[in-house]
Amino acid sequence: MKPLAGQRVIDLTQNVAGPYCTQVLADLGADVIKIERPGAGDDTRHWAPNIGAAMSPTYATFNRGKRSLAIDLDHPDGQALLAELLRPDDVFVHSLKPGSAEQRGLGYEALAEGRSGLIYCAISAYGTSGPRAAFPGYDPLIQAYAGIMSVNGHEGLPPARVGVSMVDMGTALWSALGIVSAVSQRKDSGRGCRIDTSLLETGLAWMTNPIANYSASGRLPRRMGSATAMLMPYEVFQCADGHVFIGCGNDRLFHKLLHGLERSDLAGDARFATNAGRVKHRDLVHDTLEAVMGGLEVAQVIERLEAQGVPVSPVHDLSQVMRDPQIQAVDMARPLDWDSGPSRPLSAIGTPIRFDGTREFAGHLSARIGADSQTLLRAAGVDEQRISQLVHSGAVQI
Repeated sequence: MKPLAGQRVIDLTQNVAGPYCTQVLADLGADVIKIERPGAGDDTRHWAPNIGAAMSPTYATFNRGKRSLAIDLDHPDGQALLAELLRPDDVFVHSLKPGSAEQRGLGYEALAEGRSGLIYCAISAYGTSGPRAAFPGYDPLIQAYAGIMSVNGHEGLPPARVGVSMVDMGTALWSALGIVSAVSQRKDSGRGCRIDTSLLETGLAWMTNPIANYSASGRLPRRMGSATAMLMPYEVFQCADGHVFIGCGNDRLFHKLLHGLERSDLAGDARFATNAGRVKHRDLVHDTLEAVMGGLEVAQVIERLEAQGVPVSPVHDLSQVMRDPQIQAVDMARPLDWDSGPSRPLSAIGTPIRFDGTREFAGHLSARIGADSQTLLRAAGVDEQRISQLVHSGAVQI
């Protein structure tokens, strides 16, 4: 099932948030045309490690399923060409700083004129208004600015970045949700709309629970590593050969945990009997449980606790993740299909949605900057003489 089949998307984004948004749209069946700068392309092409000419794993994994059209949007001929290529019912996505699209004649008002069905999505760092609206921003900057780093890491150590691009990828999903909603609404109204998303707003959305708790109590949350202030035990424990995460969301599960670890004698201790007591005596509870698990292997702890119905997981590294039978069973990792690819196959993760049991995966990668420029321009009716002129002027790369 490809719900966006027949929908064209013009993608002026780079780095992670915008490209992941449009890649999700490609998996949903959209025809995504990625606009890249001649010569340089998307910045992520040059991120380490290099796996080919102007190619990195980051670029490859966020830009599969798209066609590459290289247009210089700082060149007047490039700006005019893009406006000419844009159809009335296209989706147009960009991640330019507020005001930059307008300076190039690519603002919503300019492009929507005569294109009432246009869906226009602008992704920014800090939003469209306010004192920082024009500032650039990357995922870690917003993790810092929105307070995410303040609650991540360990007390007594510097604030820590979450190790995945959660703000970028979250913004991508809000953007994709907005676009899919607008496509659905357009079927009834015949009209498109402007969609605005930002990294900052996503960062604040991820802080919903800490902000609610702070508003209610006035107390700043502490950095607690893998733990949470609300529950105990709900964190990582060290075993003889690795680590496990245990999540006891209620007293019943904790008593099952004690039974599985053969420490039911602790159930009558007021410091252990209730979640309130365990939260108050967090260090004692942690050390007592870890003293038991430290003498057991991860597999032994997992076996004992799963037999009791206690939520528990090994802490996997990526080599374990990729070999795990459950992860293989959900069939998320797929090989990329691209010319002159690396000698070692590159796995990409699919969109975590199935339609009637099938996961759609747009696995082809246009590896070269402007690999599809000539084909796309010809299909749009641009004649060979004009294509040559555009290439000669530097407005287009083929």
